[in-house]
Amino acid sequence: MIKINVILSNLNWKKYLLNPGLYVRKKISIINKKDKYFKKKKIICTLLLSENDEIKKLNKKFRNKNTTTDVLSFPSFEKNEINKKLRNKEEVYLGDIIVNLKKIKHKNKKNNFKLEFDKIWIHGLVHLLGYDHKKNKDFRNMLKIEKRLLSYLY
Repeated sequence: MIKINVILSNLNWKKYLLNPGLYVRKKISIINKKDKYFKKKKIICTLLLSENDEIKKLNKKFRNKNTTTDVLSFPSFEKNEINKKLRNKEEVYLGDIIVNLKKIKHKNKKNNFKLEFDKIWIHGLVHLLGYDHKKNKDFRNMLKIEKRLLSYLY
């Protein structure tokens, strides 16, 4: 089962999600019920809801990129370490996801805000699970997982 601790660092999020923590908990509850992978696991992560300035500082500090982005993921473990801990039925703190409200609002001009938000935090979650998209094969694999998780929600 996944548990996500939601931290709201910018109150502007409440204009789009009245109670962001409750919203994410409901989505995670659906994923936990529908996805076999998560049923007997003990997975925890943190989701920080921020805006441009904060995510830009984090991107500069940890990735040496002085620019904003839609999502940052800071995994606690490599994929093989995660799998080993989960096989041993250990509780695993996956890491942190930071999502940028401004980038979602920008994309929202074309799409539904909640859908875009869900796509972004799920993308971050899949990164925390040890997946990446540096190669085309990895990108396709990651996209497949993201689509599966989103299919439970929509």
